[in-house]
Amino acid sequence: MRLVYRTVAGVVVVGLVGVLAAAVVATREQPGTRPAAVAATPTLSVAPPTPTASSGGAVVASAPPASPPASSTPSSTPTTALSTALTDPRLPELPADKKLAALAGRSAPVRSSIKDERSGVRVPRFGGDWSLAKASPFASRQLLGKIRGSAYRGMLVTCPVPIEVQDSLRDTAFLAARWTLNHHPAGATLEWTASQPITVDDRDGWLLGYQVNYTIKGEKRRSMAALALVDVPESKPALVFITVPDAQKKRWRDINTVMSKIKVL
Repeated sequence: MRLVYRTVAGVVVVGLVGVLAAAVVATREQPGTRPAAVAATPTLSVAPPTPTASSGGAVVASAPPASPPASSTPSSTPTTALSTALTDPRLPELPADKKLAALAGRSAPVRSSIKDERSGVRVPRFGGDWSLAKASPFASRQLLGKIRGSAYRGMLVTCPVPIEVQDSLRDTAFLAARWTLNHHPAGATLEWTASQPITVDDRDGWLLGYQVNYTIKGEKRRSMAALALVDVPESKPALVFITVPDAQKKRWRDINTVMSKIKVL
């Protein structure tokens, strides 16, 4: 009986050895496999926080900013004064450099000059048909006589440029010309007659000449106008602006006189 038990035990041992050997062989045939129980758990890669300096000088860690949701859109850029003016149908695009031509008529006599401390320039004071007027809201003002049946007449004014100053005098002058439409009849439009850089007592400037077209009581009328912008020291550029309607066109040559006699204080 003992012999039978020993024989059975031997068979069991031989069977177990065979199973283990088969397992070892199977493992060697698949060297890259691991039991599911010890499979690696995936991990998320998180960027380290960026250190920032606190007001006290200490370095404080701050988490990286979160990305905006996919549906978000960037805010629109505010429209600048210049971009608005460039789309204004009342003003065509400025031409290439073009000098102011001599206008019709004969210049009024120059009595003296007006010293505008606020703007930093000096301009001619005309006699004859011109007279001094209350300056406000400008720094200085001269007017031609009244025209029967019209509230509009010739005007020569100076003041610091009353609009937003741009990166160039040319662009600032363009905006200033648009602003002068406030002093012409409603619905007025411009046609450029001059656009040129100027130098006034070694200071840079820009001159614009233009014809102003409008309608009064159903009749088409026009004025000739010009402005000069002068880059005066320690102040906004000085604006010298003159406009004369066709009913007073004998004074159109005064525009040339003014533009040629501006002085820096």
